[in-house]
Amino acid sequence: MSGHFEERSGVVPCGTPWGQWYQTLEEVFIEVQVPPGTRAQDIQCGLQSRHVALAVGGREILKGKLFDSTIADEGTWTLEDRKMVRIVLTKTKRDAANCWTSLLESEYAADPWVQDQMQRKLTLERFQKE
Repeated sequence: MSGHFEERSGVVPCGTPWGQWYQTLEEVFIEVQVPPGTRAQDIQCGLQSRHVALAVGGREILKGKLFDSTIADEGTWTLEDRKMVRIVLTKTKRDAANCWTSLLESEYAADPWVQDQMQRKLTLERFQKE
C-alpha cells in the first residue's frame, strides 16, 4: 500500500506489531495480519463496548480494554483474502474532540506526530460534514 493512496483516502494509520489501526469521526478500524490461509473458523473475536479480544488458532493476538467506549452490537469483524482480519468498531462519542490517542487504554498508542495527524483528519472530516 503506497503512502499516496493513504493520503488520498485520508487514513492516518498507527502501526502495531500485528498490523495497524486507524479512525474516522465515527469508527475505529483494526487491521490484523494473520497467517495466509487462515479460515474464519480459526478466528475467535470478542467485541464488547470497552473490550476487544482476538485469537487466531487459539493464539491470542490482541486483547484489552479499549481507549473509549464503542457500541457493542455494531462491532464487526471480517476475514479478508484469508490473511487479514478487519475489525470495525463504532464510537459512542462521535466528534472531533474524541480522537483516540491509543487503541487500548495502555497499549498501541499513536506517537505524537501520528496523533496530531489523526486529530487534523477528524477536524477536517467534521468540517466536511457541516
